[in-house]
Amino acid sequence: MLRPRLLAALLALAALACDRNVEPFVPGEEPRQPDLSRIFPAGAERAEQRAGLESPPPAAAEQGGRGADPTAEAPPIRGVVRVADALASRVPPNAVLFLIARGGGGGPPLAVQRIPGARFPLEFELGPADRMIRTLPFAGELQLTARLDQDGDAGSRTPGDLEGAAAGAHAPGATGVEIVLDRAL
Repeated sequence: MLRPRLLAALLALAALACDRNVEPFVPGEEPRQPDLSRIFPAGAERAEQRAGLESPPPAAAEQGGRGADPTAEAPPIRGVVRVADALASRVPPNAVLFLIARGGGGGPPLAVQRIPGARFPLEFELGPADRMIRTLPFAGELQLTARLDQDGDAGSRTPGDLEGAAAGAHAPGATGVEIVLDRAL
């Protein structure tokens, strides 16, 4: 007898504690956009419309306003990725090649390109379109590395993955950059 009462009490408590303002079901009701005027200030709808654009509106770019990115049109870095002769037999089938550009001081990747089923030698082009965060400029001296990853997960490092780096730092527009995969994890 105690269990039904306990269950009834818990259900009543749950009903009183629920603060989800759920409206009743209306048959035939059509979906519609919610009214966001109470949440967003006037003018927010213009910013919402621009949110889907890859580049800032021309007025902002011409004036150098907020959101303008002068490096969006920076030339890409071009080169080739090769596998060292000593490791050529260790290239895993169906591996994914990650090309990575970092700022001269290291740190998180500025730009990354994921290339499944890469065949070597592989010509590459890494540029502003490959940036991880669009607001960071694709500029300065960049360190380039590559990793041939067996499981395709950029966050994992599996024994047998191959990696290498380009000698020196390279600025946007550099050509003839060579990355040799010469180390096995």
